[in-house]
Formats: sequence, C-alpha cells, structure tokens
Amino acid sequence: MKVLDFPLIKITIAFIIGVITAYYLHLSIAAIHYLLLICLFLFVSTYLWNLKNNKKTILFGISVYLLSFFLGSFTLISHTESLQKNNYTHCKAAFETKQSLTLILREKLKSNDFSDRYIGHIKTISGKVYSGKIIVNVQKDSNRNALIIGNNIKIQTLLQRNKPSKNPNQFDYSRYLADKQIYAQIYCSKKEILVNKNIQKDIWYYCAKLHSRIIFNLEKSKFNKSEMNVALALILGQQQDISQDIIQDYQYSGATHVLSVSGLHVGFIMIFITFILKPIPNTKKGSFFKLACILISLAGFAIISGLSPSVLRSVVMFSFLAIGNHLRRTGNIYHTLLVSILLILLFEPYFLFDVGFQLSYIALFFILWLQPVLKNIYKPKNKITIYIWEALTVSFAAQIGTLPLCLYYFHQFPGLFFVTNIIILPILSFIMIAGIVVMIISIFTSPPLFITMIFEKSIYLLNLTIHAVASIDSFVIRDISFNLFHLWAFSLFIISTIIWIKKPSFSKLLYALISIIAIQLAFILTKIETEKEEELIVYNERNNTLISERSGRNLVFFTRDTVIENNRNINSYLVGNSIALSRITEIKNVLYFKDTKILIIDSTKTLPEKVNPDILILTQTSKINLDRLLENIRPKIVIADGSNSNSIQKNWKNSCLKKNIPFHSTKEKGYYRL
Repeated sequence: MKVLDFPLIKITIAFIIGVITAYYLHLSIAAIHYLLLICLFLFVSTYLWNLKNNKKTILFGISVYLLSFFLGSFTLISHTESLQKNNYTHCKAAFETKQSLTLILREKLKSNDFSDRYIGHIKTISGKVYSGKIIVNVQKDSNRNALIIGNNIKIQTLLQRNKPSKNPNQFDYSRYLADKQIYAQIYCSKKEILVNKNIQKDIWYYCAKLHSRIIFNLEKSKFNKSEMNVALALILGQQQDISQDIIQDYQYSGATHVLSVSGLHVGFIMIFITFILKPIPNTKKGSFFKLACILISLAGFAIISGLSPSVLRSVVMFSFLAIGNHLRRTGNIYHTLLVSILLILLFEPYFLFDVGFQLSYIALFFILWLQPVLKNIYKPKNKITIYIWEALTVSFAAQIGTLPLCLYYFHQFPGLFFVTNIIILPILSFIMIAGIVVMIISIFTSPPLFITMIFEKSIYLLNLTIHAVASIDSFVIRDISFNLFHLWAFSLFIISTIIWIKKPSFSKLLYALISIIAIQLAFILTKIETEKEEELIVYNERNNTLISERSGRNLVFFTRDTVIENNRNINSYLVGNSIALSRITEIKNVLYFKDTKILIIDSTKTLPEKVNPDILILTQTSKINLDRLLENIRPKIVIADGSNSNSIQKNWKNSCLKKNIPFHSTKEKGYYRL
C-alpha cells in the first residue's frame, strides 16, 4: 500500500515541518505573514492556470506544499500566547512589584506537600485587561473551604517567571510549561485571596462539578481511598492524588500508559460500544447509527474526564478511526490517522512537542503497521494461546515503535513490559467496563456496595500485580545514554527493517544495511563529541557543594561530601553526556581549569596566601567580609552555589554591584558552566 500517494499525507507532513521550523528557528511574525501571502497568491495563480489549461503542473504541487509549510509556521506563531500584545508577559511591572490581579480558575493540578495548585486564566492586572495562563500555588492550611473551578479571584501578588532547570541534563520544567503557554506562577495563602461570589459557569465548571459529584458518591459508598485514586486515573485521567510509590511501580513495570488516559482507554471504550451495538445490522443506516453512538460516547467520556488535553487528543484520534472504519476505504486507516493529526495540530500545534502525543500516535501506527506481520509469524489454535500471542504481538509492536523515543526521553527500559501487558490486559478490560458503569452510576447516586467492592478489589489486584512485576528490579534497565543521534539512527533502522521484512527486495535490504551504518555513525559522532568536550560546572545543591571538571571522557567530581550515593545531578550528567565517572574527590580551596584560577571559600574562611583568582566561588554560607575581599583579589566573577542562605546571597549580590563584578547565584540562575 502506497500511503504517501494520498495527497493530504504530503500536505500534513509539510504542515508538521512548518510547525517544527517555527518552533526551533523562532521566525518573525511579519516574515511569516508576508511569506504566507506570497504562497497563497502563488497557489491561487497556479490553480487558476491549471483550470484554464486543464493541465497539472509541478509548480502547483510545490505551491501547495509551500502554503502548507508556512501555514504550519503561522499556526504555531498564532498559538504562541507570549507573542500576543495583551499577554501578561508584556506587563513588566507585574514581575517587579506586587500588583492587583483578577483571574479565573480553570483546572486543578496535582498538589505538593505545601500547596494546592491550579491553572488560572488572568483577566486583569491593576485594572488593565491582560490574558494568559498561569499556575496558582495556594498554601495549604486547615481551612476546608477549597477553591473550585470557575472561581473568580482577586489577589495582590507578584508574578514569578518559570525558572529553567538548575542543573545540566535535567528535565526543563520551564520549557514544558512554556509549551503549554504557561510562563509564570504566583504563590499565596488563602487569606490573601478574595473570592468573587459570581462563578464562571462554563464547560470546565460543569466538568469539575461532575467530577466532584462522582468523587463524593464514591466516598459515600466507602470506596478505599488508595484504590479510588487509581480508579479516577484509569477512568477519568485524574492522577492528582495517586501516591508516588504507586506511580513508581507502574513506571518500573512498563505500565505507565495505564495510568494516563490515552489511546488504550479510549480504544477500550470504542471496542465496548462496538460490542454492545453488534446486533445492529451493517446496513447504511445501521452503520451510521453505530458511528453516531460511538462518537457521542467518546464525546461524553471526554466531558466526564474533564476535557483534559490527553483525553481530547485520544478522543479525536479514535473518532477519526471510527469514521475511517465507517467509510470502509482501502488504506483509510492510515489516512484518517494522519488527517486526525492535522486537525489536532491546526487547533493545538504545541501538542506536536508533547511526549504523550508523540508516543500515542507512534504506538498506534506501529500496532496497525507491524502487529499483523508479527501475528503471522506463529498461528496458534488454542483460544488461550491465541489471546497470549495477540497480546504479545500488540505489546511488542507498540514497544518496538516507541522504543527510541522512550530511551531518548526517559533513559530507562522496563524489561518485563510484555509480561505486564499479558497479565494486566484481562484485569484492565474488566476494570474499564466496570469502571465506566460505576462512574455513570456515581453521576446520579452512590453505587451499590457489591459493585463498589468488586471494582475496588479488581483495582487492588491490578496494583498488586503491577507491584509484583515492578519489584523484580533487575529487569528494569536504568540510566541508558541515548541522544538525538541515536534517536534518528535507531528510528531509521527500525522503519527500514520493517519495510524490508514486509516486502523483501534488494533495494530495501540496502536501505536496512545503510541504517546499520547510520547507527555506527551515531556512536562515532557521540564519541567524538564526548572526547572533545572540556568544561567545569558548579552545580546547584542545597546542602552540599558539587563541582565537576571534565576533559573528554575523564570526569572528576569535587564535593564536600565524598560519600554520595545515587546523586541525581551526577547521574543526570553522566547519562546525558554518555560518560562514566572517573572519581569523586574532596574539594580544595584552589582549583585550576585550563588557564583559569578558581578560589573556593566555605564556612571555615580558610584563605590561601597571595591568591589572585579569576573566579571566586562562595559556599556553605561563609561569614566573610566580601567588600574587603573583593577589594583585595578583584575576581572576574563571583559565584554563590546552592549551599548558601538566601539572605546572605542578597548581601553578596549588592557587594558585587558596588564593585561592578558579575554575580552568579545558582539558586537564581541555575548551574554555572565554564
């Protein structure tokens, strides 16, 4: 099947490339507008010429793809809220002094030990109209009157920009939030908030109200709290209250996708509805009725689950698959899959950079593309063996497709993923069906005790099974170094090998062999990059001082506490740079890196004689007279690491400003790299 012969596929690919280009190159709005207008003019001109002469020209095809490319770029830029004139990021005063903010709460996030967290939409700042999403952190207290979705609140506070990762090779939470159009946060207590009596009663309010009603009725039916939190994640995609231990078990067993409402859950619902409607004949009217029921059920599920982005994404994806199945066109499944991507990205182009979006579509594509090939390798006759083999092939197809991305993002591989999927699929099938019934009943009243008990025990059994698999620690391979070179090389190898296996030929075998060479080149390029790198890094550690000196593959960590086990900063750096630790040694007062002399002063205030350093590093809240010291040694820069108190760092910063010497606080700016 030549999927690429479908014109809309090429248009979708051009659109996606346009989105990626605008994301990484930060193209100007004016340039995109002009180029889009030129391409539109070219498209209309070539189209009219084609109609007049009744001929198809290559120029028309080029104009279509160029238009699609710049439309993708324009879509991303138009959805980048920080570029809008009335976005709160353009109100500099709000980041410098406390301002009066009014905003509406739209979504409840996972709470931490100190705060309840919400996503709010700003309406005004000091009386002026502004817009944009923001995270609201409300300090926890004994007051039970929690805020609800739809609350209009007023608060006098300071906006705080999202801070980038404080140490190298770690998850950049600031960029993650920026991709969701969230650029700042506020921190407050409940007594500082004025809640308006008028509640914004929109679809998010009613979804949250529905949610609260379901939870209230489940609690009324004596549903165990731990199992109920997992049930809410499985059916409604609400992970806010699941314990970290349970989440870790699901990660190590390779079943994280079970907790996040995704294609798996929506697929179960679609199969269940299809099964119920099976007696209806496949006539034209009957098929249309089935399609309408499926689409209404999926839309209803999206509303019940709170219209979260992951649920909406999966619902749109499976709605298109249901439409494709209804139309019964050859090869339609791949076409509808790509058209659903185009439709989603037209409304939410930043979904393209969401890990869940990437994994969902890749997993589904490989299940459709590779699973039939794996299934034909062996044809069992026994029903139990057929089930196990089908579960295995689906699991392997999805895992093979998503493997490069999983290694690139998470740097770990659960070796028993196939065991997990075989064991949990029957339990999960029952949980999904029972869960939907229980949730529907909970909308109206408290579920009967016997149904609640069965549902609760099935979730307990699922958690127990997941924990048993996750506890076999030796099968979880962690800290796998996997960079962008490896991602592209291994993806090319997997795709070219499957193409060759499906329809063997010499040219396809040649491509598969070239992909093996690409993998070797990826390792060679990684090795070259690793060996030529030389750097010194001062890390941001709260109660310790950590400095690394690297020359190629030779890496030394200097620290106050040399007995460091499973240090996250060290592990992240080693994995991210594909190197091994040479040694850990106790920190000295003076370090040399190339031609740079570095003086390190701690709480002991030990100062070597006649030292004129290029860099001064202050650690452990040293009680020195910095003004006098700077007068004597005049360093090029002063660095304060995370082991210093906030108050003393403010004094040091002022001292450096007086002497016109740059000051770098790792607490404020993150790690320092030389």
